[in-house]
Amino acid sequence: MSVLQDIMSVNASFCASPPNDYTQEDHHQSKLPQKQVAIITCMDTRLVNFLEQALGLARGDAKVIKTAGNSVTGVFDGTIRSLMVCIYELGVKEILVIGHHECGMAKTTSKSLTEAMLSRGVPKEAIHMIAKELREWADEFQHPEQNVLDTVEAIRLNPLIPTDVPVHGLIFHPRTGKLDIVVDGYEYARG
Repeated sequence: MSVLQDIMSVNASFCASPPNDYTQEDHHQSKLPQKQVAIITCMDTRLVNFLEQALGLARGDAKVIKTAGNSVTGVFDGTIRSLMVCIYELGVKEILVIGHHECGMAKTTSKSLTEAMLSRGVPKEAIHMIAKELREWADEFQHPEQNVLDTVEAIRLNPLIPTDVPVHGLIFHPRTGKLDIVVDGYEYARG
């Protein structure tokens, strides 16, 4: 059976017989984040169902945006666009940038990605089109804590994000669940 078939089979079972903790209220849950917070974090599989639990967040509490290395790569990249919807349409009042120890992006380089793309048949011309952005993104990420600082600053200084929205930076340990503050966004928010 394929991965897709497995997923569809599990989903059919779930829908036929939801878990005991899935209540009638879940059917009417709001799309608005109850804690009015957006979280930008890494797509690392070790964080799935662990980060939220370690933060005490339940379904519906926060908007979670996952990207490779919890990065922002431009003034109007996908993360910023998502944050704009969170803030201006969904009532988000604070942002948490949560990086993590042992992040795979720290070992990723534009060279390794380029070689992998070429080996999978991506045309050199396509890679050439993104070469500068690829270098700036992949080669700049060396240390997860520094990346959190850089991402917080990129969001905080972005002209599309209001200055009264605190942007916090945290670092998470994917084995222990320990969370440490890197940037206290309240120190910079101007209301």
